[in-house]
Amino acid sequence: MSVYRVTDLVGTSTESWEDAAAAAIKVASKTIRDLRVAEVVEQDVHIDAGGQLTFRTKLRVSFKYEDK
Repeated sequence: MSVYRVTDLVGTSTESWEDAAAAAIKVASKTIRDLRVAEVVEQDVHIDAGGQLTFRTKLRVSFKYEDK
Protein backbone atom coordinates (compact mmCIF):
# COMPACT_ATOMS: atom_id res chain seq x y z
CA MET A 1 0.00 0.00 0.00
CA SER A 2 1.25 3.50 -0.82
CA VAL A 3 0.31 6.98 0.33
CA TYR A 4 0.91 10.10 -1.76
CA ARG A 5 0.79 13.76 -0.93
CA VAL A 6 -0.55 16.27 -3.47
CA THR A 7 0.44 19.93 -3.31
CA ASP A 8 0.42 22.97 -5.59
CA LEU A 9 3.49 24.85 -6.80
CA VAL A 10 3.84 27.99 -8.91
CA GLY A 11 6.94 28.47 -11.05
CA THR A 12 7.87 31.68 -12.84
CA SER A 13 10.05 32.53 -15.83
CA THR A 14 10.63 35.46 -18.14
CA GLU A 15 11.14 32.99 -21.02
CA SER A 16 8.17 30.58 -21.22
CA TRP A 17 5.53 28.56 -19.38
CA GLU A 18 7.68 25.45 -19.91
CA ASP A 19 10.64 27.11 -18.20
CA ALA A 20 8.36 28.20 -15.35
CA ALA A 21 7.19 24.60 -14.84
CA ALA A 22 10.75 23.28 -15.00
CA ALA A 23 11.90 25.87 -12.45
CA ALA A 24 9.17 24.82 -9.99
CA ILE A 25 10.06 21.13 -10.36
CA LYS A 26 13.80 21.79 -10.08
CA VAL A 27 13.44 23.73 -6.83
CA ALA A 28 10.90 21.30 -5.34
CA SER A 29 13.08 18.29 -6.15
CA LYS A 30 15.79 19.68 -3.88
CA THR A 31 13.66 18.98 -0.80
CA ILE A 32 11.06 16.48 -2.04
CA ARG A 33 12.16 12.94 -2.80
CA ASP A 34 10.25 10.56 -5.04
CA LEU A 35 8.39 13.28 -6.93
CA ARG A 36 5.97 11.30 -9.11
CA VAL A 37 3.63 13.47 -11.18
CA ALA A 38 3.36 17.14 -12.09
CA GLU A 39 0.09 18.24 -13.66
CA VAL A 40 -0.24 21.70 -15.21
CA VAL A 41 -3.30 23.25 -13.58
CA GLU A 42 -3.13 26.85 -14.78
CA GLN A 43 -0.95 29.20 -16.79
CA ASP A 44 -0.96 32.98 -16.88
CA VAL A 45 1.25 35.92 -17.70
CA HIS A 46 2.00 38.84 -15.40
CA ILE A 47 2.72 42.12 -17.20
CA ASP A 48 4.55 44.77 -15.19
CA ALA A 49 4.33 48.53 -15.70
CA GLY A 50 7.25 48.48 -18.14
CA GLY A 51 5.71 45.74 -20.28
CA GLN A 52 7.98 42.94 -19.02
CA LEU A 53 6.26 39.55 -19.17
CA THR A 54 6.54 36.93 -16.44
CA PHE A 55 5.15 33.52 -17.33
CA ARG A 56 3.59 31.66 -14.40
CA THR A 57 2.73 27.96 -14.36
CA LYS A 58 0.74 26.41 -11.52
CA LEU A 59 1.48 22.72 -11.02
CA ARG A 60 -0.18 20.09 -8.90
CA VAL A 61 2.55 17.65 -7.88
CA SER A 62 2.43 14.37 -6.03
CA PHE A 63 5.09 12.52 -4.13
CA LYS A 64 5.18 9.30 -2.18
CA TYR A 65 5.41 9.25 1.60
CA GLU A 66 8.25 7.06 2.78
CA ASP A 67 7.45 4.06 4.90
CA LYS A 68 10.09 3.78 7.59
